[in-house]
Amino acid sequence: MDQASQLRNIIKAQSMPQRPLARVITVTSGKGGVGKSNTAINLAIQFRKMNQRVIILDADFGLANIEIMFGAVPKHNLYDLIYQGKNIKDIITWGPMDVGFISGGSGIAGMSNLSREYLVYIIQNLAELDAIADIIIIDTGAGISDAVLEFLVASGEILLVTTPEPTSITDSYSLLKELSHHSRFSPEATQIKVLANKVETEEEGKNLYNRLNMVVSRYLKLPIRYLGSIPQDNKLSRAVMQQSPVSLIEPNALSSLSYERIANRLMNREVSDTIPRRGMAAFFSHIISGKKN
Repeated sequence: MDQASQLRNIIKAQSMPQRPLARVITVTSGKGGVGKSNTAINLAIQFRKMNQRVIILDADFGLANIEIMFGAVPKHNLYDLIYQGKNIKDIITWGPMDVGFISGGSGIAGMSNLSREYLVYIIQNLAELDAIADIIIIDTGAGISDAVLEFLVASGEILLVTTPEPTSITDSYSLLKELSHHSRFSPEATQIKVLANKVETEEEGKNLYNRLNMVVSRYLKLPIRYLGSIPQDNKLSRAVMQQSPVSLIEPNALSSLSYERIANRLMNREVSDTIPRRGMAAFFSHIISGKKN
């Protein structure tokens, strides 16, 4: 059996009914400073309150936002899995409420240069996350880059965080435009949900979405959905300074209650059951196939 066939068989094995696949949610934004990593962390805490096992992959290479916000320093990262022979459990750091997170390091950048045999080893390790987690949250870098687009193309569920700032809306549109033009992007196999952050009122959040949806529908013909909004909240800002999730230390804060509503919407059976679960093996094989082409 050649290496390509071996890789396909491993990915196929992860899709067998007897092995549940993790739900992969990719959180992204068109620009920095809109609260993307805060969203990833607080949704993870809310999912844990629902007894979901959660792991965050910090794919914002070089910035390490998740570990800073958790106040935890990982001993290993994805680079160590790929190049230093560590296994997947070695590189998971456990944060508050047993939310696991994996620091991306700069590991994925060099994956196109690896042999197919070694890629099989990596995929086998990443596939083990499906047995460890019910939900895996990918926290991408901000803005439009090849690395961000690779993650978005591989994801079946994208959560786009934006704010009322005109530059944030413009950059969100630019990101969706680049995604829609990507040769391997499949709109039929992808759900894109918009989260309005740092709004004064829920009405402002809906108006923000309507403005974005108007141009996206007209020029990109791309379906997007409104997920909800998170208000401006001083308690959230203070939680960031304390390197703790606001959903954990201020559970009754306006922002915490909003994250709770968003998490409940994401877990709504009518919504979640319509999302095909690819698992981490298929997710990363999609990225690798793009680099190999």
